[in-house]
Amino acid sequence: MDRIDSYKKALPKLKEILNEPETEINRDAAIKRFEFTYELAWKSLRDFLRNEGVICLSPKNCFREAFKYGIIEDNPLWFRMIEDRNLTVHTYDEEIAKRIYKNIKDYIPLFEEILSGVQKFGT
Repeated sequence: MDRIDSYKKALPKLKEILNEPETEINRDAAIKRFEFTYELAWKSLRDFLRNEGVICLSPKNCFREAFKYGIIEDNPLWFRMIEDRNLTVHTYDEEIAKRIYKNIKDYIPLFEEILSGVQKFGT
């Protein structure tokens, strides 16, 4: 299974946990699924762009290149999402976790945009 197929499976799982009542366990599960989906998203972009001859080595760089290529729209939420992802990896603070959990819902359309853009341009 390639990365985009894994991404197609991860995104509905993230949406699923966000529809559950907010508990500490569900919040932690949502953040973990967010991390996994985020990694698959930017790496799917990287794979697609590499096939187009564009090299990007970081999520921020890949999002910028995807915008230039027309795969995604310019949106300040991309950079907030990167910041939130970095916070989930490097710190654990209950208040930060609550904030990130609430932000994840804002990122679903971005994740969907990546998927549809890669599928649209990849065919």
